Amino acid sequence: MAIFSKPTVPRFAVDVYQNEYLPEGGREVNAVVTVSATGGGTIGGAVGAPHLYSPGRGPAAAVALMVDCSGSMDYPPTKMRNAREATAAAVDTLRDGVHFAVIGGTHVAKEVYPGGGRLAVASEATRAAATYALRRLSAGGGTAIGTWLRLADRLLSSADVTIRHGILLTDGRNEHETPEALRSALDGCAGRFTCDARGVGTDWEVKEVTQIASALLGTADIVADPAGLAADFTAMMETAMGKEVADVALRLWTPVGTTVRFVKQVAPSVEDLTDRRSEAGPRTGDYPTGSWGDESRDYHVCLEVPPAGIGQEMLAARVSLVVPPPGGGSAENLGAQGLVRAVWTDDVAASTRINPQVAHYTGQAELAHVIQEGLDLRKAGDLDGATAKLGRAVQLAGVSGNADTAKLLAKVVDVVDAAAGTVRLKAKVEEADEMTLETRSTKTVRVKK
Repeated sequence: MAIFSKPTVPRFAVDVYQNEYLPEGGREVNAVVTVSATGGGTIGGAVGAPHLYSPGRGPAAAVALMVDCSGSMDYPPTKMRNAREATAAAVDTLRDGVHFAVIGGTHVAKEVYPGGGRLAVASEATRAAATYALRRLSAGGGTAIGTWLRLADRLLSSADVTIRHGILLTDGRNEHETPEALRSALDGCAGRFTCDARGVGTDWEVKEVTQIASALLGTADIVADPAGLAADFTAMMETAMGKEVADVALRLWTPVGTTVRFVKQVAPSVEDLTDRRSEAGPRTGDYPTGSWGDESRDYHVCLEVPPAGIGQEMLAARVSLVVPPPGGGSAENLGAQGLVRAVWTDDVAASTRINPQVAHYTGQAELAHVIQEGLDLRKAGDLDGATAKLGRAVQLAGVSGNADTAKLLAKVVDVVDAAAGTVRLKAKVEEADEMTLETRSTKTVRVKK
């Protein structure tokens, strides 16, 4: 007989790293906020929604798998076969009780399993039935990803669950709908479910796939060799099954006269959250962070405070974490808080010292930016500009210890002097290598605290 412990939720903690000292009249305050969730394990509990949880199981969840079935998936034929096998592997990773559906995507979205505008509930029988249904997947038609996302949203919203998650696979460009239609679909789905997006092969558009992941607070990556899809899909599903609290928001309160310049996630990847702020009361704003399991992320908060004289100090911001209850109403505080301070001093050494965490992530954000700029310039034919930007990227990767990004850069440029940022563009670059660098440019390395 299995003995189950009482469902628990992850415990959230907030740590603030900053140099709070400013020179007389100084106004800019920077802080790195580390948010950690620990102790949830695999037995979940819902904040404010215990009825959605069962002993010995994770939180109530729904997953939609969107598989590209456009005509290009038949070139080569192994691509479609690998996609079927990968989706089957992901379905096999679903824990019992999770609601799920499989969607076939072309210029329209079709329900592959279970059909009828509903979700299946994972069990040995439904996982086997879904795997059988996947055999019917065949390639043919165009690509309109917005229709896939809208169908996924309709299906996911039909279940009374806490965690809603999508996994999307495409191998081509979104040629059968306008960019505005995709943007509209993403706007409609944002905040309703998270989504991981993957591009298989090298005929898809990196900016489209990363746009999807960014808007829906998921991850983006390339699977250059279709044979690697099954392992990637399994890993994505395992991560999704580990999520235990949905819709967590970073809440920022600031005093009168203080302006929020930006709020960025900086680890495990760079994501600007500044424009996603929703007002939550006087001088209070919420920044969405998506779903959480046992994990840790870092955020860079930059503030502009009113100038003050020597010896004065102020609370520049209060950081907390909140999650909305299932039925609406007031958000529930997760019980973790951090304070950002400002202290004015005439000690030049204190006021000019750059906090190591802030310096590290400022460099990581610049690294992501110059890689994107360098690759765009290379595509536009500005080889001198591309060389300068990618040289700076090599320099930043070396300084920050981002070895993975340094290896990816070395496939696009010949490094002459990493410390000085001196490089030469390679005469011939494999398309998969360039796309991998672009897709993974926002991934960061954590600073040692």
